[in-house]
Amino acid sequence: MSIIFHIANREVWERNSPADYQPEQFATEGFIHCSTAEQLIPVANLRFRGQLGLVLLEIDTNLVKPEIRYENLEGGLKLFPHIYGQLERKAVLRVRNFAPGLDGFFTMPE
Repeated sequence: MSIIFHIANREVWERNSPADYQPEQFATEGFIHCSTAEQLIPVANLRFRGQLGLVLLEIDTNLVKPEIRYENLEGGLKLFPHIYGQLERKAVLRVRNFAPGLDGFFTMPE
């Protein structure tokens, strides 16, 4: 089993259908941004620093039906997992509250 992570807005996660999930930017980007465990905290601190109302989705790649491509669309060297389709909720092993510390920075949840 391989695990990847997706940082989601709690309200968007909760209002999606009970069977599947798409973030709001899916309509324009065509995929769901994800991170490996090593990429998660740097991405969170770069893109979401200080934001509240987030959840962290722990995703089992073996249960994801759409294609997962490891790529970097910004020209960097690190490859990030992108899910090219709707994420079925059964592929999400765990949903955790994901809040920054008092300094606005994230740390890996226990």
